[in-house]
Amino acid sequence: MSHTTKHKAKLLARVRRLKGQIDAIERSLENEVPCGEVLNLVASVRGAVTGLTIELIEDHIREHVSNPDTDDDRGRADGAAELIDVIRMYLK
Repeated sequence: MSHTTKHKAKLLARVRRLKGQIDAIERSLENEVPCGEVLNLVASVRGAVTGLTIELIEDHIREHVSNPDTDDDRGRADGAAELIDVIRMYLK
């Protein structure tokens, strides 16, 4: 079973929140809301997409490469944990 299937409800909830944020940007533009407010909404969407990306990559590593919490090969587990940390740091 794929990690996206296992966490389907959680991932879909995040995507639905993103849709709501995108809709808010559209409404703001239609209603000629000041650009500073629109930029804040866009920044929120960017943060939400980044969070979703991090979650998907981390789950992919844990499912298809090595799960640092359960892998008996300490070297591989440590490498996977380090990779997850680097991705989190890089994408924030």
